[in-house]
Amino acid sequence: MYVMKVKGVAKIPDYVQLRDDAFTLLAYFRVDRPDKSLEKLGLGDHAEQIMEVVRKMPFGQIKKLEITNL
Repeated sequence: MYVMKVKGVAKIPDYVQLRDDAFTLLAYFRVDRPDKSLEKLGLGDHAEQIMEVVRKMPFGQIKKLEITNL
């Protein structure tokens, strides 16, 4: 799975994209509200791990996300 953090402009907030290995969009959610989207994908148990990676990464870069215990 891949994660990308997208910088918002003006009134548009910052977003996160989660994509699979074929780069198909799995989830698109606000940085400050990940819970509902991650629960819907079945990744609610890994929300803290995912958001820790998102907090540390710069905007506009794509990072391969290795989720343990999937």
